[in-house]
Amino acid sequence: MTDSHHNNGQGACAGGSDDAVLRLTSDNALARIRFDLQWQCGYASHCDTYVAPRLDLRRDLLPPAIAAQIMERPMGCRTSHRFGAGELFSPTQAGACREIPAQCFGRGFAGHAAPRPRVGRFYPRGILSGVDGIFEADRRPLRIVDVGTEQLQLDLSHPLADKPLVLSATVEALRPADEGRGGPCIEVQPLLSENGPGMQARRNRTPTDFWSDLPFSRADPRPDGLFYDQPRFVDHLDRIAIEQIRNLYGRLLPARARVLDLMTAWHSHLPLTSSVQSVTGLGMNREELDANPVLSDRVVHDLNCDSRLPCADAAFDAVICTVSVEYLTEPFGVFRELARVLAPGGVLIVTFSNRWFPPKVIRIWRELHEFERIGLVLEYFMESGLFDALNTWTLRGLPRPVDDAYAARLALSDPIFAVWGNRIDDAGTTRASG
Repeated sequence: MTDSHHNNGQGACAGGSDDAVLRLTSDNALARIRFDLQWQCGYASHCDTYVAPRLDLRRDLLPPAIAAQIMERPMGCRTSHRFGAGELFSPTQAGACREIPAQCFGRGFAGHAAPRPRVGRFYPRGILSGVDGIFEADRRPLRIVDVGTEQLQLDLSHPLADKPLVLSATVEALRPADEGRGGPCIEVQPLLSENGPGMQARRNRTPTDFWSDLPFSRADPRPDGLFYDQPRFVDHLDRIAIEQIRNLYGRLLPARARVLDLMTAWHSHLPLTSSVQSVTGLGMNREELDANPVLSDRVVHDLNCDSRLPCADAAFDAVICTVSVEYLTEPFGVFRELARVLAPGGVLIVTFSNRWFPPKVIRIWRELHEFERIGLVLEYFMESGLFDALNTWTLRGLPRPVDDAYAARLALSDPIFAVWGNRIDDAGTTRASG
């Protein structure tokens, strides 16, 4: 499996103990702070969460508007600040939108053939050659605005530079700072802005070209039944990431919901205290489904062979799909079917991370930046025209459990990416659910 990078939000800061917890923030404190960055893109609401486990409040640099509100406050306090466009991240500068000769695009990386430029997609700047101010080692993102026969138009600005933002900070834990504090100063703002936030949205509402270059082809084109014939009783996320997904489902699932767990196996990742009415599991392996204790009904069905769901119209109040959407080769048909089997107002929740079975993941998934994959899944929702109230959420920064199999080489827990929306009724509106 392909891996990537989350402490469970309990106890004191990393390196501390419960008897060292402080009551108030101060210059003499180390703090674990959760930052929630909220913004809109016109067709969806977004929240990107980053957890900084060990900030030295005397030395480390928080955004000034947040730092001014957070001192001498108790553990658990939450503060928010609304930033105008360009206030938190640098506003779009003159020259950020550039036109270059098409032949300047295409430097390959690490032995891989260079991709073709596609409208709306992000690429590392070092993919360009012969462009003033751009160097091969530069991995900052650029976005393709337009592709011509001889010229390319690029946007080098941060994808959130022109959007109003709300940044919230929650002090989750405090402990006394170490004596003789040393080490590098941490600047929070780059942690919030780098490596993805903003990439999940279209540029100026223009659809991103995810569809060129055989996006749904796979390394192993054989029928999925052959690959999934043998059960795999493994977890595809670390323990902390699973708990975060359970918490999300617990917040979003309606009470007494009839739930369809799509592309499931031996775990459903539902909250342990869930009050759902029933859970139907649809998956590929009978032994794995039989081992899942929360399922009230089990269906073996290959969606890549037949995208039609063997379920009645409006049979469910909620559908969850956990770390599996990346295997769909007919996603548009499947999402239309999910709308059919959902009652009006019902919620579809899709969660994923950055681990998968390489032979069976679709080609476009492997090529995209992990935040661009959120945009891809949003397109699945929007193509059907049957969902609204679209939301995305990302979570990064939680420490990986020390007893995890990958702890020796991955410091952080698996990141969480989630997209959800509600089934509209025939009048084009969403009914309240839950």
